[in-house]
Amino acid sequence: MGRITEILNVAQSRAKELKLPYEGALMPDEAYEILQSAPGATLVDVRSRAELDFVGRIPGAVEIEWMTYPGMKVNTNFMVAMEQQVDKESLVMFICRNGGRSHQTAEVATQAGFPDCYNVLAGFEGDANSQKHRNVLNGWKVLGLPWEQS
Repeated sequence: MGRITEILNVAQSRAKELKLPYEGALMPDEAYEILQSAPGATLVDVRSRAELDFVGRIPGAVEIEWMTYPGMKVNTNFMVAMEQQVDKESLVMFICRNGGRSHQTAEVATQAGFPDCYNVLAGFEGDANSQKHRNVLNGWKVLGLPWEQS
């Protein structure tokens, strides 16, 4: 069994254990490995434009904000943008700050007919520690995966 198959099997098992309404749940390093090795896999960063501009971007990610800043109102054009920018048959991974909005978008995309949706747990900045600081415990940045500052 190949490494990608192994990662996807673990991600699908996580989703079943957690009773998630989409295909799977990946850790950031697993998502990066899939992005590097699985042709056609797409990473959709659903953070707000402000987060992308001020916190950092993931090179090669499709950027479609789920909620707009300020006010954090749901982007009513999210699925329109998804259908324009993402192949419905591809493996689609969603990432946000810490896994909450990406959970919502993986669910919405699955309901809209994208069959192969995965949430990236811990997201870009990871969970907050006891001092309410991110970028310490887990997440894309903590793992040293590629990202750029604007």
